[in-house]
Amino acid sequence: MRGFAQETVVVILGGGKGERLLPLTEMRAKPAVPFSGRHRIVDFPLSNAVNSGLRKILLILATNAPSAIQHANLGWNIFHTELGEYCRVLTPRQGIYAGTADAVFQNSYHLEAEEPRYVLIVSGDQIYKMDYSVLLAYHSSKEADLTISALETEDIELARRSGVLEIDEEGRVIGFEEKPSNPKPMLGAKKYLISMGIYCFNSGDLIRGLAEDSLEESSNHDFGKDIIPGMVRDEKKSVYVFLFRKENNEPGYWLDIGTIDSYYVASMGLLEVNPDFNLYDQNWPWRTYQKQLPPTKVVFEADIRGSIICEGCVIDVSEITRSILSPGVKIGKGVIVIDSIVMNGVAVGDGSVVKRAIVDKENVISAGSIIQSGNMRYEGRYETTASGIVIIPRHHAEWKGFHQ
Repeated sequence: MRGFAQETVVVILGGGKGERLLPLTEMRAKPAVPFSGRHRIVDFPLSNAVNSGLRKILLILATNAPSAIQHANLGWNIFHTELGEYCRVLTPRQGIYAGTADAVFQNSYHLEAEEPRYVLIVSGDQIYKMDYSVLLAYHSSKEADLTISALETEDIELARRSGVLEIDEEGRVIGFEEKPSNPKPMLGAKKYLISMGIYCFNSGDLIRGLAEDSLEESSNHDFGKDIIPGMVRDEKKSVYVFLFRKENNEPGYWLDIGTIDSYYVASMGLLEVNPDFNLYDQNWPWRTYQKQLPPTKVVFEADIRGSIICEGCVIDVSEITRSILSPGVKIGKGVIVIDSIVMNGVAVGDGSVVKRAIVDKENVISAGSIIQSGNMRYEGRYETTASGIVIIPRHHAEWKGFHQ
């Protein structure tokens, strides 16, 4: 692991505008969206890197960067520059990035100065646990030019939203198609092999490939659409797949937080008795910035079931069921919160009902409000997904809602 630590730079891509996550991304980049009550999404790839012994990290952001920059500065100031460690947050020098490959190309001078042996490209808006050193060891053992981490799935809709791989019996990638309308299943199976957006490159190959791609006027300057397919087609390049599996050989847990509904499903999954994604593994800690807050206080006889309650909350006599309360939430008397996510600093007034909702941070919900699909008719103050999840955007000082 020590060798890989000195030879590897991890590049975390912050993604684009995050339009499918609106309104949660109106004022923040996708990696800065809160998750689990106390983390940000970017904390998970960052923790994976640090837990894997990798401490040379570039976090590339495209839009709405201030929140993510502040979080990285406050929560990830653990690196020792005198030992060659760093977590640098990078933004466009001019304009916007044309694509994911262009984002790395515009910042490739950091790679040229560092001269690592390997560059690990990962996404900043995914939830999963991975020891990157295992991927690096596999890449090294295969003497590959590129290794793509991939997952088996039977979900054809997920395959249509992903890069789909074809491989031979030795695990060599012989075909790659980004977001195909008619994805090809694995040979002899009803499963699809999809890219996780995690790529291990030899540094020299990556830098040369990005420079060549930057000169192609017809290119999308994107890893999935241009760089990866080009390397797969090149007979001189050795491209392998790394299958992401659990210890029992089943596909590992991985979720791309691309939509409000996927964000909600992933969040509610944390509340299961035996969740697929474990926040409580002491051998693999999930770091984040922790504001200094007092312990949570529950007044009298609040009924709290199957929920995550973070520090600094004050909960009066109320009912909290299958919900996530972020730090500093205030719950008034007679409040009912069910199947909901309530973010930092929200105050919910007496007698209010919040069901299947996401309430973004620092809102004040006035007494007697009802936040529930079917009762929402206050135009411009909320959004509702097709599945009935209600989202209250950030910074609405006092939202009166509908009273009983």
